[in-house]
Amino acid sequence: MRDDPLWIDVTKLLQEGVGKVMQRFTKDPEYAAHIGEFIDRLSRIDKIKDIDLHIEKVTGEEKTVDVVVDIFNRVNSGGTTLSKGDLALAKVCAGWPEARAQLNAELKRWRESGYNFKIELLLRSITTTLTGEAMFSALGSVESQTFQDGLRATAGHIDTVLNLIGSRLGLDHGRVLGGRYALPLMTRYLEKCGGIIADPSERDKLLYWYVHSFLWGRYSGSTETVLNQDLAAIEETDGGLDRLIEMLRSNRSDLRFQPTDFKGWSRGARFYPLLYMLTRVWQALDWETGVELKGHLLGNLSSLELHHIFPKALLYKAGYERSEVNALANFTFLTKQTNLRVSDKDPSVYLASYAEKDDALISSHWIPSDPELWKIERYRDFLDARRELLAEAANKFLETLLRGDVPEEKGGLSMVERGDEIVSGGFGGEDEERWLIEVNQWVVDEGLSEGELHFELTDPDTGNPYGILDLAWPDGLQEGLSAPVALLLNEPKATENAANHAGYRFFTDVEEFRTYVKREILVDED
Repeated sequence: MRDDPLWIDVTKLLQEGVGKVMQRFTKDPEYAAHIGEFIDRLSRIDKIKDIDLHIEKVTGEEKTVDVVVDIFNRVNSGGTTLSKGDLALAKVCAGWPEARAQLNAELKRWRESGYNFKIELLLRSITTTLTGEAMFSALGSVESQTFQDGLRATAGHIDTVLNLIGSRLGLDHGRVLGGRYALPLMTRYLEKCGGIIADPSERDKLLYWYVHSFLWGRYSGSTETVLNQDLAAIEETDGGLDRLIEMLRSNRSDLRFQPTDFKGWSRGARFYPLLYMLTRVWQALDWETGVELKGHLLGNLSSLELHHIFPKALLYKAGYERSEVNALANFTFLTKQTNLRVSDKDPSVYLASYAEKDDALISSHWIPSDPELWKIERYRDFLDARRELLAEAANKFLETLLRGDVPEEKGGLSMVERGDEIVSGGFGGEDEERWLIEVNQWVVDEGLSEGELHFELTDPDTGNPYGILDLAWPDGLQEGLSAPVALLLNEPKATENAANHAGYRFFTDVEEFRTYVKREILVDED
């Protein structure tokens, strides 16, 4: 285009007019026959300046944040979708221009400690902390200085919550932190308590509610509506936690776990963080070293890794389906060193050797003690037996937590003062997990939106989950400008169907996904 005279700089055309631009053609006989056509085309563009553009002013006290966002999205249905958080933050920035930078600074601080939060979650937490309401419209009457004070208070409350969850529950990393939308509720409760929950039994009761809230998908559906109900329940702190727990119980009738609750599969299963939590709080032992896995294990060979008790290769060879091979009840956690040593050995062999060394090594992982169940042909019976043991362990810990009987931990490393590189936990060692994390970081490095690991698809009407996506961009790689996208690795057809039904463009291969991003999003001609 650069050296082709038939390409016209629109800016110059609108600034200088048709006559000035046409001078290059009037003296060239090659274009003489097309002068009229050229003038017509250029004049149509130049007349854009004469269009009287109507501006609709949206004013009046009745025009709340929700109303304005709805009007904008209806008028701008073909363009970028505006979220309520976007408009609320825009209003905040009008009075405090540094607001976005300060919010991002807090998000960066948590990210360096292994917690990846969205700016909307932090903004929601500030809203609840300051107003006791979930709707962003509640920020409309908040002054700039009050918002600044609220940001500092909320950041401190979130630090407190993360330290509590990490130290008392062992959920010490963003990849095993369930129910993030419980944070706005918990920050409000801390604000009502003056930033500190002095009574240990009250603190543990809050954690009891938190665990059940994410296991049963409390905030999977209409988040604002449900969050407002829960905020109202704790407006009076006296008895507030009991009311929260009773609201959960009214939906579930029984908060006790059943063996069938552990029938999920893959790391995207909602009960996966619970399995990790049990490993930490019940002092599961590393098979090779005999050390408890609850500590902050450092070093290249001592970080925790996910381990398939029955090796995948042996199960596939025996004809088991993928959902059975990756059953939650086939997972446990070991140090990297032990995981490498066990490798793909037959469980009937390696479990027997560790049991002979010390029965506690095996039982601390809720592995059935009957050696007959360690045989490949008895794998399904093994899963049933272990699910019963896991349900029993989970019920016992949660009931102990509710009673306030969990022993106090000695002072340890703060979850938000460490570096991400020293965090044990997570679920490293799996190629699939590494690929997901690496491709997510690649997307961010390319200037696009960060995806959500193990994103839960829910029914918009009931809030019930119907699929877990390995890595998803529900608002598109360019938020509001592109379609929802997901990366699904080794997922069953049912998950692919769920993603398709929800309007996602999904990919089952990392390289295919990268190619899509380059060609259609980044328009990388190389």
